[in-house]
Amino acid sequence: QVQLVESGGGLVQPGGSLRLSCAASGSSFSIYHMGWYRQAPGKQRELVAAITRDDSTSYADSVKGRFTISRDNAKNTVYLQMNSLKAEDTAVYYCNRIPSIEWGQGTQVTVSS
Repeated sequence: QVQLVESGGGLVQPGGSLRLSCAASGSSFSIYHMGWYRQAPGKQRELVAAITRDDSTSYADSVKGRFTISRDNAKNTVYLQMNSLKAEDTAVYYCNRIPSIEWGQGTQVTVSS
């Protein structure tokens, strides 16, 4: 059974940066497309960044130019570098396969002065 463990969230001021990490257990990590999702209070979970097994990336319009997704298959880890953070980026961030499997706990990101 695959487990996904997100880390790296926290409280940051507007304009600041954070780097999220997601460690996946199990084998064959490299064959899966992976994504970072987020869920803000009162809103549905949304996919904000995706990376294919061939390292092609795509982003939601709301984060394009500010967020960068990457992966290290040797470490079974996917990352999300978040720059120029805004208050509207506040949410719980999750990583998952695409399509998704069982969700992890997520990591809280709060952007506030």
